Amino acid sequence: MNRALIFLTTVFAAAFAAGCGGSSSSSPTTPTTSADVTINIVGDRGNQSYSPNPTSMRVGQSVSWRNNDTTVHDSTQDNGGFATGTINPGATSAPRSMAAAGTFTYHCTIHPGMVGTITVQ
Repeated sequence: MNRALIFLTTVFAAAFAAGCGGSSSSSPTTPTTSADVTINIVGDRGNQSYSPNPTSMRVGQSVSWRNNDTTVHDSTQDNGGFATGTINPGATSAPRSMAAAGTFTYHCTIHPGMVGTITVQ
């Protein structure tokens, strides 16, 4: 009987320790690598919703959007070239590589009045 109690105690302790592991998971909008350029989402403020706006970068650099507001937003290119998906408050989108030169306008599909521009040279 004593051996059975020791066995169960050992099994319980091992299961408890495994459940308290230090692993962490990241949000879908949290990048695993940092971007060359980060654009901050500051709120539903028209052409001042994203900062800096306009944003300039070089071909091949990557860009992420950080949501510094208290509500969910996204950043979607006007002609459908990129879309961040929803970005929760305090989260940062995955980096997007800008492979071509040009001027790209984007907006928040949740709040269409939020607009921004990226110039890639």
